[in-house]
Order: sequence, then C-alpha cells, then structure tokens
Amino acid sequence: MNRKIIITAGIIILGALSGGYSIAQNQAIQNNVKSKVQKPAAQHDVILNTTSLNIVNNPSKFLNKTVKMQATFDKFSTLGLDYNKALRPSTKYIGILIQRDDITDHNIPLSEMKLFLTKELAEKHIDLDTGDKIEITAREFSAALNDPWLDVTELKVIKKVAKQEDKE
Repeated sequence: MNRKIIITAGIIILGALSGGYSIAQNQAIQNNVKSKVQKPAAQHDVILNTTSLNIVNNPSKFLNKTVKMQATFDKFSTLGLDYNKALRPSTKYIGILIQRDDITDHNIPLSEMKLFLTKELAEKHIDLDTGDKIEITAREFSAALNDPWLDVTELKVIKKVAKQEDKE
C-alpha cells in the first residue's frame, strides 16, 4: 500500500515539475501505473492437494506453498517448538503429530513433519483423539533439516473415532 502511495505522489510531483498535467492526464497515468504495479496472486495462495508423505519426501518442492491433506491425528506435541532455524515459540504455538499413511497395522507418528497451530486454533480442537480423521490446510514456511515445517491455517475434523468405554 505504501508503495502505491509513493508511486502516485512521485507521478504527481513529476507532472508538476515537467510543466504540469491536467487532472484527467494525472488520473490516466495513475491508472496505468496501478495496472503495472499489481502483481498476480502469490504462489502460496494456490492450495495444492497432496499427501503428508509426498510433502515429507519433497520438502523443498512445497516451500512457501499452501497445501491441503487428509491425515489421522496422533497427538498434540512440543516437537520442533523453539528451534531457532524455524522458530515457532512455545508461548504462542503447539505442535501436532499425525500418523504415517504408509503403515496401517499400528500407530506410528510422522515425526519428520512439523505441524504448528496457534494456541487459539488448538483450543478449538482440544477434543481431538488419536485416530480422528482430519483435513489440514497449512503453509510450509521452512525446510530446515530437510524436513517440512508447516503452519496450520485450517483444521477440520472429518471423522471422530468411537471412544472405547472403560469397563471395570
């Protein structure tokens, strides 16, 4: 926004210094500059549908991009928090682990993928249980240690697992 104001002010000043333009000419110049200054949508505005394993196997491919994937929730975690090269402070964020998609006979967390939620977003999903099916929209902000580090922007619960009753 500041860049547009500076460009517009510069055009007006240049017009005044070069003998002046009419108001209509200034407006036409400003419209022309605005059309050249406007940039196409950033790449990370495009949401790529993929899988967690695809992201883990190609972390640099998804850097600065927004992805959407379905996963199985494992647990909330502090894994990766406060790491200086991909800083997400534990005062503002909590991590989550999802289960590996390629192993179905038992639960193994996909610890290579660092997923971070703001504490406000995490509080909305405090009732998540291991095994719940979720859909995650996230933006990969780092590939430090050749692992994907993602900020979760949206989390939807697709299917809750049935809770087992404790029998005494």
